[in-house]
Amino acid sequence: MRIHKFFGVFPFPTWQMDVDGVLGQQTYKDDDFEKAGAEEKQSFIEMKPSLSYWQDAWRRLKKNQVAMVSLFIIILMILFAFVGPLFYDYDYTTQFRGEENIDPNWRYPFGTDNHGRDLFVRTMFGARISLVIGIVASLIVLVIGSTYGAISGYFGGRVDDIMMRIVELIYSVPDILVVLLLSTALKPALTEWFNTSTSQLAKALSVLGPSLIAIFIAFGLLYWVGMARIIRGQVLMLKEQEYVTAAKALGASSSRVIRRHLLPNCIGQIIVTTCLQIPAAIFLESFLSFLGVGVSAPLTSLGSMSSDALGGMYTYPHRLIIPATLLSLLILSLNLFGDGLRDALDPRLKK
Repeated sequence: MRIHKFFGVFPFPTWQMDVDGVLGQQTYKDDDFEKAGAEEKQSFIEMKPSLSYWQDAWRRLKKNQVAMVSLFIIILMILFAFVGPLFYDYDYTTQFRGEENIDPNWRYPFGTDNHGRDLFVRTMFGARISLVIGIVASLIVLVIGSTYGAISGYFGGRVDDIMMRIVELIYSVPDILVVLLLSTALKPALTEWFNTSTSQLAKALSVLGPSLIAIFIAFGLLYWVGMARIIRGQVLMLKEQEYVTAAKALGASSSRVIRRHLLPNCIGQIIVTTCLQIPAAIFLESFLSFLGVGVSAPLTSLGSMSSDALGGMYTYPHRLIIPATLLSLLILSLNLFGDGLRDALDPRLKK
């Protein structure tokens, strides 16, 4: 039914102000009130594209300029640490006799140390070791913490009480002291195993040294408790959802419910916590290497390079400034990117 039939009169006048600001009378025609066609309707409808969870998170992350700058710095550091040595002529263990303590120049961009080793390539390998240690330690925390927290939150009751008391007990243990004790206790046994064993595993672990192995063991024993508490809280909330009840009604086992339904819905918290654990692991390794109980020579890290540079801090300050600056920049970028990732993956922050 057309509008003019509804009003009973057509055409009818309306008043409208023109572009010059003059109020005048305008009369509509019958054709102006025809029903809109499909194409005309489509032109007035602004369709918003459908986004998945990860697409929406990436869109939100791109709006965070601090997080994107941090991501750019992290990518540059990864390229510097893993790709840079492939295009460099020298190795981090090569000693150039007669070229000790050289200042930065075109041949040695960062100079050489007191053993005649090129500091530029050693900085590359030091950044690589720091990144690898941070990633491996975070994966250890991820596996142990997410599994422990999911089991505790899913079963609840007495099981949850006992498991959380264990977590609180581990929280009270001084982590640095445990690492130092493990390094001291394991060093004789590991050194003997490295020297006597012919297995490939022993050869691979001998490159790391007993101190780094002690760091990894300490992360497996102590540092997963934060991840476990976060995942436990999420599982306590998610296990009351309808899809979990439906899975149980269909006969799904507890392990399947945890693996297929609960942990995938905690993926946002898992990723954020893992990313924030990487700089914590890098800082711990650098701190221990600075104290002399980290990586073993000739392997190097940013922390051990800073420790070696203390002796010539006033004579060759660049040896301390360069690794310390890179280490600070790497840890800061990882923390800022982790914060931005948390904001992007948190659905409660959606507008």
